[in-house]
Amino acid sequence: MKVIKKIDEMRSAVSGIKSRGMSIGFVPTMGYLHEGHLSLVRESLRKADVTVVSIFVNPAQFGPREDFKEYPRDLNRDSEVLEREGLDYLFVPESDEMYPQGHKTYVEVCDLQDKLCGRSRPGHFRGVCSAVLKLFNIINPDISFFGQKDAQQTIILKRMVKELNLEVIIEVLPIIREEDGLALSSRNKYLTQEERKAALVLSKSLKEAQSMVEKGQRDSAAIIKEMKEIIGREPLAKIDYVEIVDTDKLNPVAEIEKKALVAMAVFIGKVRLIDNTILLF
Repeated sequence: MKVIKKIDEMRSAVSGIKSRGMSIGFVPTMGYLHEGHLSLVRESLRKADVTVVSIFVNPAQFGPREDFKEYPRDLNRDSEVLEREGLDYLFVPESDEMYPQGHKTYVEVCDLQDKLCGRSRPGHFRGVCSAVLKLFNIINPDISFFGQKDAQQTIILKRMVKELNLEVIIEVLPIIREEDGLALSSRNKYLTQEERKAALVLSKSLKEAQSMVEKGQRDSAAIIKEMKEIIGREPLAKIDYVEIVDTDKLNPVAEIEKKALVAMAVFIGKVRLIDNTILLF
């Protein structure tokens, strides 16, 4: 595995790969890797000739009161894990490499970025899109892998790729969960033992939503009401949002007539967790 920190060096490596007619798979991450990340890496290793993983804790997607400085980091551990997986290239640019002094250019997917998580995290998806577009331009991947846990992010990035005519395929892989149902997240490390147990209300409420749909319930308001009641019974939980939306424009769905996304953000103590599922019937 080769570790690269500079954009020019990464571009040079990519140029050599492309000149040999080899495909590139790319997994952008913010590090502190878990099995969810590794499922993406393994799929890229399976599908592409060469795989690149980036680790970049992107300051542009954190708000002024969010956890940029405290966000978990362990580059040595991450490097060892990726080396064992057989990764080809690890790209770890510094912030001033990605955003040189005086940087003024950002990318937005209007409307979509202001819904769901975007309401309580203004500017978050602008930061995500700007960093991912820069990484796409540097690495020039044929296919890039993302997790379903960040459902809104994947929908926004797919729209960005389509509307900016980028030649990269975005593939979204299923959420990886603990045996008890908790979705894997780098932020789970913030949870105390008591909070970790409390966090199970997210997946429990999603299971109930799916069960209601399978039994014939189509009224989104009734499903959301039941989900909020489940979450509300946990004293450590505070709801940011619970919504059922379509999977294209992220607009609220009153009656579920085709597949729909039920997404949520819930504070467990001070830790904000997200989770979702696609409702099928």
